[in-house]
Amino acid sequence: MDADAWNARYDTAELIWKGEPNQFLAPEVVDLAPGRALDLACGEGRNAVWLASQGWEVTGVDFAEVGLAKGQRLAADRGVAVTWVTADATTWEPTGSFDLVLVFYLQLPADERRRALRTAVRALAPGGTFLLVAHDLLNLSEGVGGPQDAVVLTTSEGVVDDLAAAELELEVEMVVERAERVERVVATDEGERTAIDTLVRARRVDAPPAAAAGTGASV
Repeated sequence: MDADAWNARYDTAELIWKGEPNQFLAPEVVDLAPGRALDLACGEGRNAVWLASQGWEVTGVDFAEVGLAKGQRLAADRGVAVTWVTADATTWEPTGSFDLVLVFYLQLPADERRRALRTAVRALAPGGTFLLVAHDLLNLSEGVGGPQDAVVLTTSEGVVDDLAAAELELEVEMVVERAERVERVVATDEGERTAIDTLVRARRVDAPPAAAAGTGASV
């Protein structure tokens, strides 16, 4: 879907995904000290607004202006400030660096996903945390909801490979801290069902281990 299609989807009186953060966000960042955060492809801004309420200085980026406008209203309602940027996650060039970069449910074909994750890694400050949640490929056959096109679905292994490619291109080092399928309960007309997502959390290392250890003589 392009920006026009997403603007049309967001053109509703109410928030599509309500105003509460994604259920995986808080548990994954609870131990992080608030700093600068980037919500890449932030949609209606619910995760960006929640991070701002927790003391983070947040920038939300999305190519759908209607979604960002709803994010602005949500931030105003919650009494927090977020910087909103209208841009495509696959081509945006970040200025400055961030201690936390989110990429939540950005469902793209593999080539476009790699470009977006390159943007995310480029935006990370040394020591910063990358966090991705997406509809997993297995959800198509064994889960519920989400895109019904395998081309835009992913796996934790695929995301880790994308991060490795970004590392080589940008000459940075990432440490993967978690990469797995996760489940969440979804209410449907037929009752509760289980959706299957990919979750990947990684950290940019301050310096490669060899450099950090120095070059002293062996003993």
